[in-house]
Order: sequence, then structure tokens, then C-alpha cells
Amino acid sequence: MAPAVCGTLLGLALYAGSLRVASGAAFLYHDYCIIGAGPSGLQAAYFLQQAGRDYVVFERSHAPGSFFALYPRHRKLISINKRYTGKSNGEFNLRHDWNSLLSHDRRLLFQRYSRDFFPNADTMVRYLEDFASLLKLRVQYNTAIVHVTLERDGQAWNGHYFLLTDQDRQNYKCSSLLVATGMWVPNVVNFPGSEYVEGYETVSINPEDFAGQTVLILGRGNSAFETAENILGVTNFIHMVSRSRVRLSWATHYVGDLRAINNGLLDTYQLKSLDGLLEGDLEDLAIVKDKKGKLHITLRFYLDNRNTSAGIDSITLPQDELDNFATRAPYDRVIRCLGWKFDFSIYNRSLRMMPGKGNKKKYPQIKPSYESRGTRGLFVLGTASHSVDFRKSAGGFIHGFRYTTRAVHRLLENRHHGVPWPSTVYPITQLTNSIIKRVNEASGLYQMFSVLADIILLRENATAFEYLEEYPVGVLAELEMQTGRKAPNGLFVIIMEYGRNFSGADKDVFYYNRAVGEAQHAWQSNFLHPVIYYYKRLPTEREMRLRPPDWPLPRPDAVHHIVEDFLTDWTAPNAHILPLRRFLENCLSTDLRNFFAESCFLFAFTRQKLPPFCQQGYVRMQGLVGSEGLRRHAVEAGLLEDYTLADFLGDRPPDSREGSQDQLLRDHAIPVRPLQHLVNAKDEL
Repeated sequence: MAPAVCGTLLGLALYAGSLRVASGAAFLYHDYCIIGAGPSGLQAAYFLQQAGRDYVVFERSHAPGSFFALYPRHRKLISINKRYTGKSNGEFNLRHDWNSLLSHDRRLLFQRYSRDFFPNADTMVRYLEDFASLLKLRVQYNTAIVHVTLERDGQAWNGHYFLLTDQDRQNYKCSSLLVATGMWVPNVVNFPGSEYVEGYETVSINPEDFAGQTVLILGRGNSAFETAENILGVTNFIHMVSRSRVRLSWATHYVGDLRAINNGLLDTYQLKSLDGLLEGDLEDLAIVKDKKGKLHITLRFYLDNRNTSAGIDSITLPQDELDNFATRAPYDRVIRCLGWKFDFSIYNRSLRMMPGKGNKKKYPQIKPSYESRGTRGLFVLGTASHSVDFRKSAGGFIHGFRYTTRAVHRLLENRHHGVPWPSTVYPITQLTNSIIKRVNEASGLYQMFSVLADIILLRENATAFEYLEEYPVGVLAELEMQTGRKAPNGLFVIIMEYGRNFSGADKDVFYYNRAVGEAQHAWQSNFLHPVIYYYKRLPTEREMRLRPPDWPLPRPDAVHHIVEDFLTDWTAPNAHILPLRRFLENCLSTDLRNFFAESCFLFAFTRQKLPPFCQQGYVRMQGLVGSEGLRRHAVEAGLLEDYTLADFLGDRPPDSREGSQDQLLRDHAIPVRPLQHLVNAKDEL
């Protein structure tokens, strides 16, 4: 048979292998289906591709990042692009790069795309396009998934398959579903007269369209203040109403709250330049339009049993009873800026994708592992997964969910492919240094504070430890099952935290003496700082459920706070490293100091138990460097003959003796097999 024919038949066979039939309709199968080619969808695709997995990304638009093609409307992102930190460590620099996704390609650092501290959203679109194309991610564009349901099958990974249907009625089947659609459905509040309200997603962004107008904005988040900032200089005045008070990000330490870049209206309000903020429940409002097209604010109960079409003269307004009612002046425009919510409409009831409760009702319910509470094998990524750390950490933003997406990938690798969570084993003598290195460099710990933690699993007799990076602490009780690693001998959990009583909308975070500088008061640190929890055994699920309010973890057997640092540089020998080492030594009942071989030699004669550093080096004959002091001790102990340097130097010229003495010590040094070190010598004590 001709080679071309053979190749054609082989191709057809492979194609047919990817086609299966369900209920009479052809469908395409993949192990992993990702819905959405935004930042989190592309990040998940990258990890799956690096691992060689079978996946596909479905994107409804013709290009990735379709949300950023539209929003924010005024095109300035509030995610910082800090190009200079004074350091060359790439992991550290990611702490201050809130836009880059994780990859091995340094061309895909966002600083190479923009010089602006707050970049333009169009730059983000271009960045995401390059991320997908340069890494050759498998994205299927112009494919809108319109329906998702389950097919029960005991042979499937999770006991069922996910069946997806696109706008062209093409069917797809996958074993695991990763939802990365973000939050793109506008939040809308319905009340009498809400038909007169313009939405943030459609309102004009040309300031001249608002010249000389009076504007009411519904909402108090960044989109509301972004809109106000755009028209602040051309309007008569702007009023802003919401059910809750302003939450300033510098007070709450939550990046989703109001950022300084957008808060010009706060100045004009507090400095009494006509603009103002009001609190009220939007569902209690009503809007009435007069004959001139002006919009009047009233309360819903005034409209009960009244015909609003009868005209404004027949409707009671609040100022009719209270002549100094705050919003008595009519408005030319009312703009809704209430944020976004998750689109539940495409998911069949069989998936049990349920909204959260309270202020999390805009998100789907998920576990701390980012897996749906209703369906095994369905994971929610990116902004839509923010219910895990809403108003606490950065999980709803690129600089946070790039790490939670990696954590989900590692969970899937262990569950479906038997690849344990990545870890490194070190001798116990490097415990202090390994912690110091991570708290000073790791970006995942820093950005996802109180959510992701490094885990140190102790080996038997605490002679070594296994280091796992950036594990979700909410599923600490499931660590052995989720990671494929065992924890029979106790563990340390390294996490970053703010002070317990330092963050909140009503907190004064600029008060005098707000910072703690003394190591003995480290537990009172307010600013972000490392905290080390020690457990003699893995906490149980019950202990996780009953942990104290606002604690990320159950009560430990011991806990240590590394005192906050103005430079976030926890390398001070006395303030940071020494207290940490002593804490670790108390937990392990051992001496973690490093010693010269001479000291180990002396300890061998004076102590019943040698420090681990001596056990792992000197006693195991990994090396003993000669010195005159050591030779003298050996002679006095009767371990060496009482020879002198003159015995070796007698035949050499006097001018060569100094160099020859150094040569002698080198010649008589027992060869040393170097230990593996994690940090520079200056970091060791």
C-alpha cells in the first residue's frame, strides 16, 4: 500500500479514536475541558500542557481575554506593574508584578509589555494573546459552551463524565471540568424606575457627554469610583449611594476594595465640593421621571398602591415631608456600577452548581480545594473561585489565582496520574535556612496570605524533612490524600498573616506606633509577616471545622511569629533568624546550629548526643578540615603522634615556610563531601 494512503488511514483511525457516540450524537473527548480562555484558563492550560495532558480550552470569543477587551471601561487596570524592585530574584519580583502569568518563558513577563505602573487593559489583551500563541496552548476559539450536564459512568475518573454542548450543537466529553469563565454577568437591582438606570457596561465613557449634568451612581466599588473619576471635572456634582460604607483597600488590606487611584471623589466629598456619598438599601429606592426628563429619587413605600405613570405631581417625594432630604435635587443620569456575578445558566441541575450565601452569593459554592461542593471533578478557577478567600486575600485577581490554579493542577496530578505533590528532602540542619529563604522570596505565600502555606513534613527522629510549597491550608486535614505524601512524624506550616485586629473598614491603620520592631513582641505584629505553626500530628477535619474564628488553622502545639519588617526582609540575625531557630529547636528538642568540624570533634568527647549537623557531617566522615588548633587537641587526646611542623618544614627554605604551612594544612585535610546548601553563607548562623 502506498505510504500516503497508509498515512491517511492512520490519521483517520486516530481521529476516529477521539470521536465517540453518546445518545446517537458524535462528540469529541478530552481528559480535561477548560471553559474560558481568560488568565486563569490559560494558566491552567499551561500547566496541563507542561505535564503532557490531554486538554482543550473553549473560548466564546475570537481571542483570549475577552473580558479585558471590554473592561474596565476606562481602560486603566488597578493591578500594579512594578518594574523595579532593586533585586534580580525573579520569584521575589513576582510579589510586585500583579499581571504576569506563570511560565518558563521570560518573554512573558508583563513588564516587557508595559512601562506603566497601572497598565492599560488593551496591553493585557495583547499579553494574553501572546501567552496563548507563544506557548502554543490548545484553545478552541469562537466556541461558546451553552450547556453542561453529567453522564454517570462507573469507569470514569470521578464516576461520571461531563458532557458539553456548544452553540453549533457540537458535543464534547471530558473526565474533569475546569471552569474559568470569571464573573461577567452584571449585578442588577430591580426597583420601581430601574428602567431609567444606565449600566456600567454600556454608559458613555466620553466625559463631554456629562458636561453640566448631575449624576447619581449606584454602587461603591472600584467600577463606581472609576466611573466617577472619569467625569469628576465636568459634572455639576456626583452622588454615590450604596448599602455599605466605603471600604478602603489600605485599611482592609484587600486589593478588591477601593484603591487610591480611583478615590478622587472622597476628596471632593470630605472637602465639601458638592459631591457626596450616601448609605441606603438600593432595593428600597424608586426613581420617578418628570416631564423634563429629570430623575427624582424617592422611596419604594411611597409608591405602594400608586400608579407611577400618573405623573410626578401625584407621587409623594421624601422632600415633601422632609424638606432637607439629601437627594432632593433631581438627577440627569443614574448609573449602575454594582459589579459582576457568575453565570449559572449553562449548568444542568445534575451538576448541583449552587450560589453561595450572603455576600458570596455571586460565586459558586466550592471547597477550599477549589472543587465544586456538588460535583466531584468540577473545579472552579480564577475570579469565580474567590469565595474561598473573599475580602481576605488575592484569590480573585491574577497575582493570586495564578498560584491557586497551580495548586489545583498539583491536586489533579496526584488524583488522576499518581504524581505526588512536588517536594524536596533536606537534612534537618537546613530547616532554619529553608524557611528563611522561602519567606523572603516566595510570591505565592506573599500574595495568597492565610490561604496557601508551605508544609514541612518531618522524617522519623527529625533527622530530615520534606518541603512542600504553596498547599491550600483549608484542606490541611486531607494533606496525605491530596498530595500523596505522608505526615506521621509531625509538621510545620509556614504562612503569611496580617495582625488579627489590624484590618477592617473602620480601622485606623496609620495610628502612632502601629509597627512592632522587637522580636519578643512579634506576636503583636500588625503588618504582613510569617507565622510558623507546629503540629505533632496532622490536624483532623473536625479540628479544622472547629478552629477559632478568623484563624486559618486549628490551634497548634506551638506557634511562632517572625516579627514584621519595614522592608519585608526577614534576614536580620538577631531579630528574625535567631528567634526562629530557637523556636524550631524547642519543637524538635535538638540543636540546629552549624558547627566547624573542630567543634564536632570536641562534642564527640563531651556530649552524649551530638547536634544533627555533626551527626550528618563529621560523624559520617563527610570531612574534617585540619587546623593547628585541631592538631593540638588531637595530640593532647593521644589520637595523633606529637610531631611538629618543623618535621615537615626542615628541608625547605625559610622564605617558603609560611606558604608551606598553608599547603601542609591543605595536604593533610581529610576530603570533604560538600553538603547541599539552600542560601548564601551570610544567611547561616
